[in-house]
Amino acid sequence: MRILIVGPQGAGKGTQASRLAENLGIPHISTGDIFRANVGAGTELGVLAKKYMDAGELVPDEVTVAMVAARFDEPDAAKGFLLDGFPRTVGQANKLGEILVERNEDIDKVLLLEVPDDVLLGRMLARGRADDTADAITRRLELYHQETKPLLDYYADRLVAIDGVGGIDEVQQRALKALGH
Repeated sequence: MRILIVGPQGAGKGTQASRLAENLGIPHISTGDIFRANVGAGTELGVLAKKYMDAGELVPDEVTVAMVAARFDEPDAAKGFLLDGFPRTVGQANKLGEILVERNEDIDKVLLLEVPDDVLLGRMLARGRADDTADAITRRLELYHQETKPLLDYYADRLVAIDGVGGIDEVQQRALKALGH
């Protein structure tokens, strides 16, 4: 099964993705982890990504896509994967689609964790991080809504949305049910 998990910061994507991947027997592929692994190993793509990150710039889609494609080639991803943090835009979704077509694969489901903005604001403020001010969080949520809506429309035919508010186990059960497990 090939799944994307989508949701705003603070929705619990990482926690749910790790548990889902374990429950479904597929790897949790996080773009953050892929970046760290490539940079840490000094791969050609990692060196390139680090140049952008060190300059405070976003890593270009081509580099991100190449890293994700390379991760799909690892043996544990042969039966599927749960992709977290990518794609974030329709352009990236198109690139992902091209990679998967070449592999004769496709995304089976897109799982959306829905959490109201006021709940997210409270969760992120409670983390106590320096960059988690109310204004900064509100701005990140606005960007998320602007960038993600087109992505949800793009994947509308395989989108399943669940309520992301509740205990970790409760949300996990909703996710498994929505994915048909």
